[in-house]
Amino acid sequence: MPAYLDHAATTPLRPEALEAMLPFLTEHFGNPSGAHRVSRTARRAVDDARDVVAAGLGCEPGEVVFTGGGTEADNLALAGATAARPGRVLCSAVEHHAVLHAASALGGATVPVGPDGVLDLGALRGLLSDDVSVVSVMLANNEVGTLQPLAAVLAAVRERVPAAAVHTDAVAAFPWVDVAAEAAGADLVAVSAHKFGGPKGVGALAVRRPAVVHPIQHGGGQERGRRSGTHNVAGIVGMAAAMAAAVASRATEVTRVGALRDRLADGLLATVPGTVETGHRPGRVAGNCHLRFTGVESEALLVLLDDAGVFAAAGSACASGALEPSHVLTAMGVSRAEARGSLRLSLGTTTTEADVDLALAAVAAAVSQLRN
Repeated sequence: MPAYLDHAATTPLRPEALEAMLPFLTEHFGNPSGAHRVSRTARRAVDDARDVVAAGLGCEPGEVVFTGGGTEADNLALAGATAARPGRVLCSAVEHHAVLHAASALGGATVPVGPDGVLDLGALRGLLSDDVSVVSVMLANNEVGTLQPLAAVLAAVRERVPAAAVHTDAVAAFPWVDVAAEAAGADLVAVSAHKFGGPKGVGALAVRRPAVVHPIQHGGGQERGRRSGTHNVAGIVGMAAAMAAAVASRATEVTRVGALRDRLADGLLATVPGTVETGHRPGRVAGNCHLRFTGVESEALLVLLDDAGVFAAAGSACASGALEPSHVLTAMGVSRAEARGSLRLSLGTTTTEADVDLALAAVAAAVSQLRN
């Protein structure tokens, strides 16, 4: 059986999500914005899902804004918050492109990170001033899995620019981190369903009071005027079901998957010479194994792994095929030559011991073949 080790790109749909979605893909097809019985059934489903998502994010149901995914949630957070309170945007240099590009379009600036990928808090403090509108720091990095000191970021912002909104992209963190607790002080929290077993094309942004976001998409005024557009009822229901399942199993899965990740990383470090682990393992999410192999190019390595039935990535799925080195590795001080041999093996709820066994053998064989 093949080994799917690209859970950071997307996850298999959880059975709970599929079961919850099916009625809303068939007989319960109503538009929740309508007034008749068919619409009311759809609206109740959206309202019930909103309660579940609010609990998962640690906010009130009325603070949940359903979106078309994590990218839209991030864009709504940055563009919407700066429209409500004009000013500069600061974000870490290792953010997902959904944040980096949105911040750049708004004239934002980046905050450097250290070799471990952790935000430089001193640099952040030096950039904080009264004209800052939004500070965006992800909870966990999507490429190397690094956890960021969000509590310290919040403390610095509240001390120096209390009027600024703090946004965190929790997309990569949600399967592994209690976002409701760890992002409790953030004004804006973004998640995407397909990263924790839900369907693609649906996400959410928590907008905690008193934070305000102006809409970036106009129309019928859904989501309390913050995000217009007919609700993706099946997607929203599936996201809620997947989120409830992810929260219920998170502690067990962190332990189980973390042990598999450690066996995979330790095995490759021990058997494949010239292997370097990226970052600091205890400071990463449980499902992330990011390694660099000297003398090997990622693209060729991925082709051989695909042939062997191991499905992995060199970095962010959004940057697959890019010839430029990862901006995350560059920000961490990794040279272009070192970055060329990077491999992200990301584990998840469906990962088994057999997957790890296959990956250990396939990666070792592929690296040896490429070097020879």
